[in-house]
Amino acid sequence: MMLDTQLIEQHGLTMEEFNLAKEILGKEPNLVELGIFSVMWSEHCSYKSSRKHLSKLPTEGPQVIQGPGENAGVVDIGNGLAIVFKMESHNHPSYIEPYEGAATGVGGILRDIFTMGARPMASLNSLRFGSMDHAKTKYLLDGVVAGIAGYGNCMGVPTIGGEMFFHPSFNGNCLVNVFNLGLVKKDRIFLGKAEGIGNPVMYVGSKTGRDGIHGATMASEEFDEDSEERRPTVQVGDPFTEKRLLEACLELFKTDYVVGIQDMGAAGLTSSSIEMAGRAGTGIEMDLGKVPKRETGMTPYEVMLSESQERMLLVCRKGTESAVKEIFDKWELNAEVVGKVTNGGMVTIKDDGEIVANLPAAELSESAPKYTRTYSEPENLAERQSFNINKVSEPRNLTKTLLKLVSSPNLCSREWVYKQFDHQVMSNTIVMPGSDAAVIRIKNTDMAVAMSLDCNSRYCYLDPYIGGMQAVAEATRNVACSGAKPIAITDCLNFGSPERADVMWGFIETIEGITKACKALGTPVVSGNVSFYNQTDDQAIFPTPTIGAVGVLEDHNKLVGQYFQSPGDVIILLGEIEPEIGGSEYMSFVHNVEQGIIPKVNLQREATLQKTMIDLADKKLVSSIHDISDGGLAVCLCECLFTTKSNDQVGFKVKLKSDFRDDITLFSETQSSAVISINKSYVDLVMGLAKANALPATIIGEVTTSEISFEINGDKKIICKADELVSAWRGALPSWM
Repeated sequence: MMLDTQLIEQHGLTMEEFNLAKEILGKEPNLVELGIFSVMWSEHCSYKSSRKHLSKLPTEGPQVIQGPGENAGVVDIGNGLAIVFKMESHNHPSYIEPYEGAATGVGGILRDIFTMGARPMASLNSLRFGSMDHAKTKYLLDGVVAGIAGYGNCMGVPTIGGEMFFHPSFNGNCLVNVFNLGLVKKDRIFLGKAEGIGNPVMYVGSKTGRDGIHGATMASEEFDEDSEERRPTVQVGDPFTEKRLLEACLELFKTDYVVGIQDMGAAGLTSSSIEMAGRAGTGIEMDLGKVPKRETGMTPYEVMLSESQERMLLVCRKGTESAVKEIFDKWELNAEVVGKVTNGGMVTIKDDGEIVANLPAAELSESAPKYTRTYSEPENLAERQSFNINKVSEPRNLTKTLLKLVSSPNLCSREWVYKQFDHQVMSNTIVMPGSDAAVIRIKNTDMAVAMSLDCNSRYCYLDPYIGGMQAVAEATRNVACSGAKPIAITDCLNFGSPERADVMWGFIETIEGITKACKALGTPVVSGNVSFYNQTDDQAIFPTPTIGAVGVLEDHNKLVGQYFQSPGDVIILLGEIEPEIGGSEYMSFVHNVEQGIIPKVNLQREATLQKTMIDLADKKLVSSIHDISDGGLAVCLCECLFTTKSNDQVGFKVKLKSDFRDDITLFSETQSSAVISINKSYVDLVMGLAKANALPATIIGEVTTSEISFEINGDKKIICKADELVSAWRGALPSWM
């Protein structure tokens, strides 16, 4: 059949891309081949607008075993062990169908991890929703959280941390970024390569249905008023099947049967077969008549493009097919030989013996168009960054202001969310959700692994270069707050349409900022994801380059938390507070102003702060560490009280000296600063260590009982019962929901 222009456009291909496909094939593609080109060359799968810029990121380091390009990144942590981790987005599906979209996002990231041979150990999530008064926000929030809980809890993998942010720019596009980390023996890592000519290709897991067809293409388009009609492109997950698939794969990995294995994620059987062959420089011959199906009458087009969940494609050693099938039969899962590895680099698709597609793997997986998109800074950038604090009146009652701020959507307690997650299953979690970093222990060792997801979307809107740096700095700083040394990061880069010059400019600036911060802090990027087209009509989301940082603590007995422990402990500010109020949560929530110059990021100071915090933890000189971020020093100190433990409520008494306005002193979000609490007997040692590291350190107060107070330049500015503060913080989200 001749393919008309309308059909080509419906597949998301430009005429230039279609003509390139014809050139590669030497003929006009048939419908199945057109569908395969459309998903493989979609933005979601090919990164055609971002690849040139992603190449700038540092991806190598002494501990990096596997960097970007595989299912997940792998980092050596010693003792013959490695950690496998990655973050992915499931934004578009979650907006259309929040429960299934979020649930299958969790399922997909788990498969990325155990495909590498690792047992998933911990999940985190980074969520963005519209304003709390928007008609869809509560519906989306409720569905997304339930979907994450429903899938993760059934899998027996703890969800132990994350972050959440509300803003009107996300009214038409929520963000659901999911992270997982797994543990593997260094000598048992598996890759997604179709190697060994003649080796059988096996389909394992759930049967193929019609759900999720063209999901990758849908994720590569912006939304419009017809987006609700795309519900059929959202996959439906079954966590109980995935749990069996996980255990079957881990049992299989104990053998020597596996040559390569790949998750059937975006673009399903198409991407898994083509990417495995492309990485290995081989070909695959596959017969779709042998693919297990749960629906009758499925066409080759539907089978190749289905994104049904809980499926894997594996290449095993010739002669082991029956042994592999026996393992999957034990777990009541499908396992069928559907093809073989070939030479010549072609992926040949047959349907009951008849060839329905014949495509070169390398060209499809590696030679997708790479665009140099037009980019330019936003016309209103100068207006965004111009702001005079003197035009805003200082609040008369700073106590009421603080209570209002801690109960704001972006600063209030997330307990309503994480209490729906099982965060203690597997019995490895040693820091509960809500702290700076989530931490798990590595059983049979003294080690622990700390993780944190961070990004300030408002900063990235006002200055994407500094915002990208800040996201890396904060994520790694939160890991260092626990006493762990940050060793690598993953990213999930969420932006609007790359066809918009201002969006592309923001993306490029962000990459530059991330690159500079990663090099300065010694944290290579080992995996990641780009999610473009997060916009509805002309409304793009705020740029959100979510960073997932991972660090290792050699001795988990030296772990430090963020909460004040004992009345009488001395409170010390590490770093300095500068008058940097632009883009702050205080200005946005209290004054409805989102303008100004955001806080600068001094990477040398950041590295010094992180080293100092790790040194203090290693020497067991600190009772608590918490970094200053959203809400500034005042909110940072309050968050040191917000433990879920039921012991007597502690408070604090703080005395500050300042040359600028009281509200700026309290709520400035100066970077590379933290608050620590220590036993009085350690004051000289701690101050001496800070001085030796050339890090400013100031004694600002002490931990007390039941009340908080702030004194600035000798005048009491805030006095409040600690219980009242905690109640305002804890009750806000449940009352909204």
